[in-house]
Amino acid sequence: MTATLCLLAYGAVMVYSASSPAGVIESGGYGTGEFLMYLFAAAIGLFLMRVMERRGLQLLNERVVRLLLLGSFALLIAVMMPGVGRSYGTGAQRWLGAGPIQFQPSELMKITLVLYVARYLADNPRRMQRTFKEAVAPIAIVVVPACVLIAGEPDLGTTLVVFFTILSVLIVGGMPMRYLVMIIAAAMVAGVMFVLAEPYQRARLLSFLHPFASEKNGGYQAAQGQIALGSGGVFGDGLGNSLQKLLWLPEAQTDFILAVIGEELGALGILALVALYGMIAYAGLRTARRAATRHTKLLASGLTSLILCQAILNIFVVLGIAPLTGVPLPFISYAPTNLIVMLGSVGLLMGIARPAAKELKLVDRRPQRAATAAAREANGEAYGYATDRDRGRRDGRTRGAGAGRRGRAAG
Repeated sequence: MTATLCLLAYGAVMVYSASSPAGVIESGGYGTGEFLMYLFAAAIGLFLMRVMERRGLQLLNERVVRLLLLGSFALLIAVMMPGVGRSYGTGAQRWLGAGPIQFQPSELMKITLVLYVARYLADNPRRMQRTFKEAVAPIAIVVVPACVLIAGEPDLGTTLVVFFTILSVLIVGGMPMRYLVMIIAAAMVAGVMFVLAEPYQRARLLSFLHPFASEKNGGYQAAQGQIALGSGGVFGDGLGNSLQKLLWLPEAQTDFILAVIGEELGALGILALVALYGMIAYAGLRTARRAATRHTKLLASGLTSLILCQAILNIFVVLGIAPLTGVPLPFISYAPTNLIVMLGSVGLLMGIARPAAKELKLVDRRPQRAATAAAREANGEAYGYATDRDRGRRDGRTRGAGAGRRGRAAG
């Protein structure tokens, strides 16, 4: 909770710093529209985090997860329909809604897939050791169509986040290494085919290799982001003093907000941000290790991976280590739907870490205890009667032997 609240405060300050100048230039006033929307989404997310902490493990049962899965697929199909989905100037049709109220179905699908895969692996632990088809097919039949729909928006960044998150859950779930290698190889082939088939994605790949050479085309945002990072140096130019956000760096408050952080707060500001994500990683993995049941262990691992995969991918993109993907920085970027989903994920992690969650272990063991009690009763040992009877016989033999010895000694 400490790291999450610090990241929220960090994000609120940086969203205002990155968005207000462009807001004043474009629409006048104080340029606080996106800042206020960030606060509104944070309020909803904090409420959801509290609910998920208290009741999340009980509310998100198997039936609810299936309904969420069906609803997510329906929304992903709806967002691609002409006249239904919105692009908001990006060219990618990813949102539902109008004006400042917008919703991104792929964000809901991300966490729903984690819930589904964690539940499936918990209920079928031995299936991972069977043939590749038997182990992978029940998961692939859900995850692959979801990734295809998300990639078709197009949204390659979210697709990569989903893939790496589910891969992490499969590793924790005990899938054999040879199966993991086959999955990664198939994903790489599919990714290459998708990039080659889309001119937009090819341009992004070329801009990653030579950002300043293709600055006028697909590499403009990457080049401006690296200029911002280089201008900040170690200590930065001071909070609010970024020049790149003044219409040089497009949509600086969203995917490239880390470049503004680097320019205003320097490398130290970026290291502080990475340290906060490191706190979440440590707390999340510790929660997974100490969780009471197999399901909560897998769920905690998946939720932690969901946050970290998205953060790492965004940081790599801004630093020029990975191609442009359009993934927001968790808790920091202006991305209302993503912010709400990330806070809900933290709430579930906190619910798993609560001492009351240990009671789930007792609930899961009730069938085992019932079977043990039935077996003991069948052997005449229920409620300890046989134990007491044996103890009585042993005590009787001991007293008889002792009395006999005392009698002989007296004679």
